[in-house]
Formats: sequence, C-alpha cells, structure tokens
Amino acid sequence: MCKIRPEPEPSAEPLASLLAALGCPAAKTPEMAAMLEKRARQLSAQKGCSHQEALTHLLSLLRQGWSAKEKGLS
Repeated sequence: MCKIRPEPEPSAEPLASLLAALGCPAAKTPEMAAMLEKRARQLSAQKGCSHQEALTHLLSLLRQGWSAKEKGLS
C-alpha cells in the first residue's frame, strides 16, 4: 500500500499536453485531463497513495488502451 504524502496538485495544462503526446485526440485533451485529475484524487484518497502514483497508474492504463486500439485489439 502507498503511504500518504502531501503533494501540490499539478495544473491540467501539462497533463493535457502529455495526453496529446500519448495519442488522445487534441479536442478531448482538456476534458480528459480534468477527468484524470479528479479520478487520481479519488484513487489517492481511497488507496492511500500519492496523487502522482495514482495519476501515473491511470496514464499507464490509458496508454495501454490506446496502444491496443491502434493494433486493432479493441
């Protein structure tokens, strides 16, 4: 289990840029960034891990999904 560490919350702008680099459609990046931030806060509180760890986990899942889609697996 993760240990709780207070961290400053990142702004959504760098996250939106990262999402675009990972393959998210540009028009959806601001909305996706906001949803990821919200879900990362929820996971962090539920699992007792840092916001950064929760966000990294979610980004990994998105990357895997987009990769599978590109390969025609989904």
